[in-house]
Amino acid sequence: MIKYSLKRLARSMLTIVIILTVLFAMLQVMPIEGYFNNFDKLSQQQIDQGLRELGLKDPLYVQVGRFLLNLFKGDLGVSHRYRENVPITTILADKIPVSFRFGLISMAVSLPLGMILGVLMALNKGGPLDKIGNAYIVVIQAVPNAIYFLLIQVYGSELLNCSMLYREGKPITMVLPILTLAMPSIASYGMWLRRYMVDETNKDYIKLARAKGVPNTTIWFKHVFRNSFVPMIQTIPGSLLMTISGSIYTESLYSIPGMGGLLVDVIKRQDNNMVQVLVLLFAVMGIVGLLLGDIAMTLVDPRISFTKKGGAR
Repeated sequence: MIKYSLKRLARSMLTIVIILTVLFAMLQVMPIEGYFNNFDKLSQQQIDQGLRELGLKDPLYVQVGRFLLNLFKGDLGVSHRYRENVPITTILADKIPVSFRFGLISMAVSLPLGMILGVLMALNKGGPLDKIGNAYIVVIQAVPNAIYFLLIQVYGSELLNCSMLYREGKPITMVLPILTLAMPSIASYGMWLRRYMVDETNKDYIKLARAKGVPNTTIWFKHVFRNSFVPMIQTIPGSLLMTISGSIYTESLYSIPGMGGLLVDVIKRQDNNMVQVLVLLFAVMGIVGLLLGDIAMTLVDPRISFTKKGGAR
């Protein structure tokens, strides 16, 4: 387990370096206005001097190495246009708690509701509850998020008699953003748990248990649900991290001052330093989520081994 984790960690670090290199290469062709305020008033000589001071005239490998070295020191650089000369760590310190609060609450809502939906659909396969659940999943999966997100915002604000935008200090304005974040996750968890549970009921050991007269409740919850939940464990850490990091569209839609809305703002302002830090942060969260998911599977089910032949990853 430890050997596997170290190998995955090494591969993750290599992936991050590759992502960072590609990101720096892409920023090389981006407009340099993103590194300067009052760009139109600067002479070419001042621009060249500024780029040299920022290290942007150095070879690509030097820039990547310097960024990684500063990253290990906890220095992410400063914002040039979003909040001029303010350390990026200071900006993130204000934004992360907001996204963390919304993400954690939406995860606490979506995970149990999604699991309940999946269990009810599996228990009533082909019945009314299964059809209703499938209709909900199809609508969520087929209809573009922007459409039903807007419907939730418009009609939900009228129903709750509250502002369409998030207001600090008014808990009721948190309801609609949390519901918006939770709905796709509920559909996803319900869909996969139903599928895993239905597949599990067709396995030989379940048929044998039924033939031996094992109570149906024991079969469903001690065997079917337990074994169906194991593959879902792999997706939960990644979903949790990405949900906590903030939804770009949802936070922008409700004017939530979190991580998701921040990325949109810095792209609009062409703040290249902020863009590269945020893209890297989201990439790291995705990679860490996959690693934690694999580890969580082995903790929940000791039968899973990533080091034995046939189970290697």
